[in-house]
Amino acid sequence: MTTESTSVPPSPGPWPSAGRGKLPGLASLAPQRAGSDRLALPPRRPAPLRFAAVPLITADVLAVLLAVGLLPEPQRGLWLFLLVGGCVLVLDAAAGLHRPGGARAAVLDELPALAARAGVAWSVTAAAVAAFTPERVIGPGALCTAYATQLVAVCAARAAVHALRRRAARAHPRSALVVGDPAAARGFASALAQHPEYGIRPVGIVGARPDGEPGFPVLSSAEEIHRAVIQNTVRDAVFLTDDPSMVTLFQHYGCATWRVGGEGQDGAMGDHLWGYACRRVVPLGERPGLTAKRALDVVLAGPALALALPVLLLCALAVRLSDGPGVLFRQERVGQNGRLFTLLKFRTLRPADETESATRWSVANDGRMSPVGGFLRKSSLDELPQLWNVLRGDMSLVGPRPERPYFVAQFSRIHAGYADRHRMPVGLTGLAQVHGLRGDTSIEDRCRFDNHYIDHWSLWQDVRILLRTAAGLVRPTGS
Repeated sequence: MTTESTSVPPSPGPWPSAGRGKLPGLASLAPQRAGSDRLALPPRRPAPLRFAAVPLITADVLAVLLAVGLLPEPQRGLWLFLLVGGCVLVLDAAAGLHRPGGARAAVLDELPALAARAGVAWSVTAAAVAAFTPERVIGPGALCTAYATQLVAVCAARAAVHALRRRAARAHPRSALVVGDPAAARGFASALAQHPEYGIRPVGIVGARPDGEPGFPVLSSAEEIHRAVIQNTVRDAVFLTDDPSMVTLFQHYGCATWRVGGEGQDGAMGDHLWGYACRRVVPLGERPGLTAKRALDVVLAGPALALALPVLLLCALAVRLSDGPGVLFRQERVGQNGRLFTLLKFRTLRPADETESATRWSVANDGRMSPVGGFLRKSSLDELPQLWNVLRGDMSLVGPRPERPYFVAQFSRIHAGYADRHRMPVGLTGLAQVHGLRGDTSIEDRCRFDNHYIDHWSLWQDVRILLRTAAGLVRPTGS
């Protein structure tokens, strides 16, 4: 399977230019290494319990109940309510129609999505009824009446929910910090302060350095941010620039994170803050499909490990006969959120001591490597034991390649955004590897590919990478 070499150029790549992808001077605010087994973060503030979906789910249920109740006998009944209601709830949830919207959420923006999904639910249900219980078939007139009734009812209920939320947001605005260049952030914060209808009250600016201007305080250190979040009960962080490290930091505090301006701000007309395009930055743990990612790992890694058992035994025997006892090589690597785990590989050479194992970068041309070790590395068969790491949950099949703590600390200082690649589980293969970024290639390029993969993750993306990895195994070039 695709893996990267432990051989790199003498220099691990060019130094990142200031300001590329994040604010100059804010790198020191990113979580730093501490303790024995993870990257240090400030004490986690639990996110408040949110039941924002309950009123919207209730609106869906009541609208379906009303529509079914208007149907004549023998069409109406609990069975029909459960069929239509189940379809509507599943479809609306999948479309994100139960997620808490912004303070300016409007039912007219949601109308096309609501109408389409209600139409699908009623059409599928009517077709199923006609196929399996013809005596209860729903006629065209009754079907249209039920559909229209549900749509009007759900729009009225959701409009009431949005109105109540706007009133509550205006009466009790949430404290927020604005992250960005102080000059631009002051203008944006002033606009929000003058328009409380958005439900956000700026209390400070997170910038590279204080600019001496009166008004909102500028926070430029991790300690100042920590104090401001606690003292002002900050619940929102609004970003005027992309900075994954800071997004992770505020999400760790339990804050809702928003991206204002920039490209790719597609959404409903109401998704704005006083004319600034705005979208919610969803924490990785809340993204739909991550459970499916773990399921894909288990479903594929389990059978693969079982099928590879004869190959594993042959590799272990070859290593034992060639290099002596100790066929498995165990090495500490950095995983998701900085958690350390023990990575398994077949031993291809025996390092002089633990220090060499942890800090020596290149072993590709080491004379101590036996022919068996060289073959295992070239064919990537030495990586097969990592399927056990996948089953254990230490790794995923697809993700950024894990590195040793010593080099994670070095590269995090040199390359902007390197630590951000630990936002998702590390993997056996990844987007960087299938683009040829293995062996003597730029660490900066790998970092950029890894973060792009995380920011645009989807389950289909994982499947594509696995297929490309499988195709690459036909013509292995070594690891």
